[in-house]
Amino acid sequence: MVDIRDRIDTESRGPLDEMLAETPGGFNAIKDIRERRQKLEEQQQKWAKDQPPNENVVTEDREIPGPEDAPPVGLRIYRPKAASGVLPGIFFIHGGGMIMGSVEGEGQKAAELCEVIQTVVVSVEYRLAPEYPHPAPAQDCYAALKWMAQNADELAFDVDRLAVVGGSAGGGLTIATTMMARDKGFPRICFQMPLYPMIDDRNETPSSYEIMDVGVWDREGNVEAWQWYLGGKSADNYAAPARAENLAGLPPTFIDVGELDLFRDEDIQFAARLIQAGVPTELHVYPGAYHASEVFAPEAALSQSILARRTEALLRALKS
Repeated sequence: MVDIRDRIDTESRGPLDEMLAETPGGFNAIKDIRERRQKLEEQQQKWAKDQPPNENVVTEDREIPGPEDAPPVGLRIYRPKAASGVLPGIFFIHGGGMIMGSVEGEGQKAAELCEVIQTVVVSVEYRLAPEYPHPAPAQDCYAALKWMAQNADELAFDVDRLAVVGGSAGGGLTIATTMMARDKGFPRICFQMPLYPMIDDRNETPSSYEIMDVGVWDREGNVEAWQWYLGGKSADNYAAPARAENLAGLPPTFIDVGELDLFRDEDIQFAARLIQAGVPTELHVYPGAYHASEVFAPEAALSQSILARRTEALLRALKS
């Protein structure tokens, strides 16, 4: 039987091996959650050093009122420096397994979206488990999305061209947030892009057993993260969107996932159910790609293909 790591795209494997040499077992092998978060931040800072600050984008940090009886929510707003007129809008949700990650850590991603798509981007600093289990993260995201839509005139974007984008945990929260918007009747989302989304707490799919030791986000770490995120409670539709029975009325959707990502099967199944519910859906499964491989190896030809397809989809959705 072929070792799963031998199935990884050749160009994408080198950066992963470098990370694992420095952090054996990957981030989730670090038991203390504070140390784990710190290690992820250090890795993200290393990636950031490889790219100069984006001088074509201006940023602004804000705090807005949080959900009822909750603290304020931090936001970072990105605008293209040279753009004029009313732009489309992207609400951006960072990843990190519901337990790690930050606006700062994925700032380059948000800035690149802003520049390439020529759009206003609002990135949300939602609360993290285990300190703040579900529903806190999803509620923070919805509160921030609602604020963004309500302040479209001030932010100078077209509320009818508002998309939600996020990867991994941010992908799961993307779907949860668009579900909340559908159920509450506001705002109308024209497009969603959940990338390799974390959406099923049951961990019963074949890929959740198959992907055991790639070293990025494997079964043991995923089970632990779900336990922390749920805080001992049962998952509802907003916690684990794969459990939702009614997917009708969700916005047109683009999903991508790697062949060697433990989320592969839950994401494929979810995309199929979206199609069956009448939701226009585009799905890409990439041979040789592992969880977030385009982040680890952005220069790889496979990563360039992944990123190009995302850009094309967003331009179609927001510029038409």
